[in-house]
Amino acid sequence: MATRHQVRQSIVSLLYALEFNEKNEDFVEEFLRTKKIRNEQKNFTLSLYEGVCSSIEALDEAINPHLNANTMDQIGHLERAILRLGAYELLHTPTSKAIIINEAVELAKELIGDNAPKFINGVLDALEAGK
Repeated sequence: MATRHQVRQSIVSLLYALEFNEKNEDFVEEFLRTKKIRNEQKNFTLSLYEGVCSSIEALDEAINPHLNANTMDQIGHLERAILRLGAYELLHTPTSKAIIINEAVELAKELIGDNAPKFINGVLDALEAGK
């Protein structure tokens, strides 16, 4: 059974893939099957993924003011995916702010490195403060 962290890793991967391809339900199902994400965790994954996908424009609008001199289209694909997931969770789920931001920072450390964790932390913290 996948952990919530592994679920979030998978959602970031799916959002990253979405940047380059049309949304494809068969791909999503196969991806989740390959990652052994089933049952309750699959429902959690699909809920977050579908929520982000249906809210991308609104999420980008909420995030953009906190990017300093950048805009969403100027940052990296993985940063965008992590920020969108984090923003969606902050704005639309009851999960604690500390857990959401910590998970996003950990994903940035694992997937990107460099200054990304600090950047992700700052943006999501500012978004939460401005809610």
